Amino acid sequence: MTGWDVSPSGVQGALKKAAVSAGELSTAGTNLSDTLPRTATAAGTVASGYTGPALATGPVAAALGEFMQHWQKDLRYVVERTGKSLTGAAEATNEYVKGDLTMAAQAQHTAAQEPIPAPPGFSGKRPGGE
Repeated sequence: MTGWDVSPSGVQGALKKAAVSAGELSTAGTNLSDTLPRTATAAGTVASGYTGPALATGPVAAALGEFMQHWQKDLRYVVERTGKSLTGAAEATNEYVKGDLTMAAQAQHTAAQEPIPAPPGFSGKRPGGE
């Protein structure tokens, strides 16, 4: 690799879009957590004629419960990883900008230094060619 070519404004735009998608993912996860138990309850049971409160004990409820149990850890991981990735990209870009500013300040400092001319007749070499 010959160098870095990062556009901080481009990264910012991409992070904003990704944050919107991450928010939608989070909303979907919340909706799933809220809706799945109600769906399981509404699916009812195999037995008919029961008039008490709805219980999530039928085969659909069991399948939905197994689904959530199986995928819940992975879904949490995706949400956490997404957040950490967005934060990491923002922090890396900020450090890149700081590095650019530091290099620019050093270049300006060097350019602003007054040159020290060699005395007249001084070639920079020692007598005898050393």
